[in-house]
Formats: sequence, C-alpha cells, structure tokens
Amino acid sequence: MEKTIEEIVKEVIRKECVKEALEILSLVCESEIDEFVKYYKEDMFNICCTHLDWLKYNLVKENKIEKEGFFGMPFLDEEYQKLKNMKKYLIISHKRWGKDTLAEILNKHFGMKFASSSQTAADIFIYDALKEKYGYNNPLECFEDRINNRAEWYNLIKDYNKDDRARLAKEILNYTNCYVGMRDREEIDECVKQGLFDLIIWVDASKRLEEEDKSSFNIDKSYADVVIDNNGTLDEFKERVIRLGNVLFK
Repeated sequence: MEKTIEEIVKEVIRKECVKEALEILSLVCESEIDEFVKYYKEDMFNICCTHLDWLKYNLVKENKIEKEGFFGMPFLDEEYQKLKNMKKYLIISHKRWGKDTLAEILNKHFGMKFASSSQTAADIFIYDALKEKYGYNNPLECFEDRINNRAEWYNLIKDYNKDDRARLAKEILNYTNCYVGMRDREEIDECVKQGLFDLIIWVDASKRLEEEDKSSFNIDKSYADVVIDNNGTLDEFKERVIRLGNVLFK
C-alpha cells in the first residue's frame, strides 16, 4: 500500500516542522509533490528537505506564504548555525563518474548535507528558462533531461554566475555543507579565491568511463585536495568513501 503524503512527511521531517511541510505541499502543484515523493523513494531524505526549502522560497515570491526564511525556521535555526560552522566540501568529476553516489554515501553514513549544482539550478532558474522550449511540466522533468542538453545547462549556469562566479555555490552552501558537480573553471577559481571550500574531492573513473566534452565541463583534477578511485566495483567504492568519511566526520 502506498503511503500518504502525511505519512511520508512524518517519517522524514522532524516533528516540529511537519505542520509547515504539509502546508507547503498543500499549496504546490501535483508535479512538485511527485518530485518530493520521488526523492523519498530514492532515500534522498536530505533532498526532500532541500526541495521543501525551494518550494517555500517560490511560495513566498508568489505571496502564497507570508513567512520568509528557509524551511523549518525557527525550529532549525540552531542546526543552521551548526551548519554554518561545519567544514564545506566540493565534489567534482566528469559526468556519471560517481559524484552523487559519493555524496549519498556520506549523507547516509555521516549525515553530510549536500546539493547538486544541476538540481539546485533546475529549481532556481533553469526550469523557468527551458520549460517552454522543451515542454517540461516541472523542475524534475527538466533535471532528468539534462543529459541531452549539457552544453546548454553549462552556459545557463555560467550566465547565472556572470556577476559573481561563486553565486550558485554560495546559495548552495547556505543550506548544505557540500556542493556536488561544479562544471566551470572560472567558477571554481572564484570559489577558491573566496575560500568557500575546506576540501575539494575528485572522483576518478577514468579507467572505465570517458571524459566529458569541454563544452560542458572544463575542470580537471588538479583542483582536488583528495582523489578517490571509482574504477572498481560499487562495493569497493563504498568502502573507500566510508574510510574517507571516517577521516572527515569522526
């Protein structure tokens, strides 16, 4: 039997924030609720909260909710302050080399909060920019089709950051302590200059997968403080990531 939205919310959201989460979901379209459920089914509970945060942000802009601030305030204010004091990480590599898998393992075993550049960009501005051109019905459809328009996404993110190359990174780090998937050399140079990250991690799958075209990714592993190998099995990769997590978070 499928769980109800209320049951899902009560399972993944702390009890003080359940009422606000249900209010947010009652005010959005069905496709946004479907996206929330999709993250739940994929055990991406961290992204469920991130999605609620962006839904609230848009509802405030549309004057459908009066309360400003991120989802969960003031109940999560203490956690937010803790987040601001936590180390900040950047995970980079070519497409499908294991960036998101690494972040998901660290989230599951060590509670690291993360957001991908693609999902965040889709929620904030890329869906609005491309929905009419490609007929997307929601940010999730836009996000899942990114593989077919990687160069276009790259240029849209680059344009979004034109006045401050670290703009998207700083927005992500406002509510997570890990940015996954930066793609532009000028962006990473500015982030390094501004000292946004304590550690940069590169995932290497070069022995089994091709590199991405420079039209959509022009960063190399010389930026990384740590290189983690992903040329073997998934179990081997998980073991390496957990060893890394034991160093970073314990």
